[in-house]
Amino acid sequence: MKREEINIRDPFVLVHEGKYYLYGTRGNECWGTCTGLDVYTGTDLEEFDGPFVCFTPPEGFWADKNFWAPEVHEYNGSFYMFVSFKADGKCRGTQILKADSPLGPFVPHSDGPVTPRDWECLDGTLYIETAEDNRPYMIFCHEWVQVRDGEICAVELTRDLKRAVGEPKLLFRASEAPWIKTIRDGAYVTDGPFVYRNDDGRITMLWSSFGEEGYTLALAHSESNTVHGPWKQEPELLFSKNGGHGMLFKSIEGKLMVSLHSPNVNLDEKPVFFEVKCSI
Repeated sequence: MKREEINIRDPFVLVHEGKYYLYGTRGNECWGTCTGLDVYTGTDLEEFDGPFVCFTPPEGFWADKNFWAPEVHEYNGSFYMFVSFKADGKCRGTQILKADSPLGPFVPHSDGPVTPRDWECLDGTLYIETAEDNRPYMIFCHEWVQVRDGEICAVELTRDLKRAVGEPKLLFRASEAPWIKTIRDGAYVTDGPFVYRNDDGRITMLWSSFGEEGYTLALAHSESNTVHGPWKQEPELLFSKNGGHGMLFKSIEGKLMVSLHSPNVNLDEKPVFFEVKCSI
């Protein structure tokens, strides 16, 4: 099927053995009851096979709605999916799933959410600090629905990615961005953090919120080139009009690409890919 025919939010691309694996939030299940998650495969970012179901909640699974923002990382020979879940009466949180193949089937790996059980959280992403110390972190959003000024936080994970180590650390608040606009009741949103390390060691975070023209894709840089920051917000947006929740990946040809969904309208969302030619 063609890329334009795929209705997903929060597109995430894993490149593995000469093939693209595309994951995302099902557009038709985004706000209601959820039955699973899919993966699409391809070799040119325009034509894809699928969808192939890669996660079906097991009997007794704790969540039944908002299966949001799945992203898959290869780590120590296995594939780990970070995905946010929600149920009535329980806080939204990011849980880690595991599979032997990027096609799945993914099964629960962590014991429920790795994010704090009394926090409303979403969009957890894996970040490995350096190749030398190989320390894994999950970077995630503490939601505006609970704190009003949305936060992006980091928590260290055990080496097996089963649980958090210690308490989360606040990296920055949404209101620190000079371009940001409030949504209803004066709240500021944080969505979709993704951290990328340049060849020169500089680290950049992509994240999303709302600006003058709607949903956006923004950049922040760590002044220490570590996850601990401090993080400086870039005044210019990477994508400013009605699209966001992005991530960076190297194409099969070695080009730096950004993936995002646009427009930010339910049932119209599509995965969009651009080559990044500026310095990130």
